[in-house]
Amino acid sequence: MNYKKIVLAYSGGLDTSIMISWLKENYKDCEVIAVTGDVGQDKSELEGLEEKAKKTGASKLYILDLKEELVNDYIVPTIKAGATYENVYLLGTPFSRPLIAQKLVEIAKKEGADAICHGCTGKGNDQVRFELGVKNFAPDMPVIAPWRIWELKSREDEIEYAQKHNIPLPITKETNYSKDKNIWHLSHEGLDLENPENEPKYDEILELGVTPQKAPDKVEKIEIDFEKGIPTALNGKKMKVLNLIIELNKMGGKNGIGIIDMVENRLVGMKSRGVYETPGGTIIYKAHELLETICLDKETMHYKQGVADKFGELLYDAHWHTPLREALSAFIDSTQKTVTGKVKLNLYKGNIINAGISSPYSLYSEQTASFGEDNDYNQQDAEGFINLYSLPTKVKAKKNILITNL
Repeated sequence: MNYKKIVLAYSGGLDTSIMISWLKENYKDCEVIAVTGDVGQDKSELEGLEEKAKKTGASKLYILDLKEELVNDYIVPTIKAGATYENVYLLGTPFSRPLIAQKLVEIAKKEGADAICHGCTGKGNDQVRFELGVKNFAPDMPVIAPWRIWELKSREDEIEYAQKHNIPLPITKETNYSKDKNIWHLSHEGLDLENPENEPKYDEILELGVTPQKAPDKVEKIEIDFEKGIPTALNGKKMKVLNLIIELNKMGGKNGIGIIDMVENRLVGMKSRGVYETPGGTIIYKAHELLETICLDKETMHYKQGVADKFGELLYDAHWHTPLREALSAFIDSTQKTVTGKVKLNLYKGNIINAGISSPYSLYSEQTASFGEDNDYNQQDAEGFINLYSLPTKVKAKKNILITNL
């Protein structure tokens, strides 16, 4: 198949830096239009990107500011869900993929492109996330995945290809960690991390913060306000969720919070080890969880925990644009109607310590929970309750006596 115009998801990193040249070599000098999504990566990653893309053969580069959309349309719904993957991972990378895929399709349609290309490897989750996103918005759009078809077999091969074609790279073979950064997190994979026996070289790889050992020996007190499950203020100051995440990333990073070293089960079947930095997100999740303990009734809270697991799995497994995810979001939004209030936290050397929760919709009754006199709870009623509650146990025990005597 010969494509005349290809839209490339372009980050300027190792993979996509060489793909413009590779595409033009393999598709008869096709036009390559590069698209970069600004999802909160370092400004240094965006500086000089247009010059670099054009110098290596792109006809133009779109840089799209997607930070607000990423936060409001993907991160906020997931915060409200309290969703994680395998009870640990706060889904930093999966957040951005369906959004970027949507924008790639929009640019492809605008430019009249006949294919979309991404730089994901054939071993990773992101290839599935990008391509399901593309199929959702353009079901018949061809997708090119060079990692699945080209002659290069490793990141070392890519570096050699770049050197032969005079393509500048920000890394070397010695610093070749695979990283993904956005407004929510930073991930690290590869090199020594590929062996789970190796302790991460935290002093070398951490960028958003420090280890708990190097955090200040002093408690930092903070207060987060929520309205219907959405964080709206920090230390009494109203702000957009985007800005709140930025501020909490600084606070959390400084206090050694949000560092995760995990081996996860990838969508494609293998286990993968990575180190994730999510300082602000970790604080928000903890505050939201604490607020829900007083705002949600037992049955809703327990059922929602299962929904959160499924929600996280759907996002991780590239099923954001599905009827089930949308239905779960509708359920979650219903549960968040009363999740409004304030959460006080103490940040200290990697720990997030509850320092007080309040809400106008709190279901907690100090009078009822107290050991003192209570007009709403007659302790004598407990005897009748226990008699009825234990009836199945009592009947089963009597039956066991008969069986034993046979």
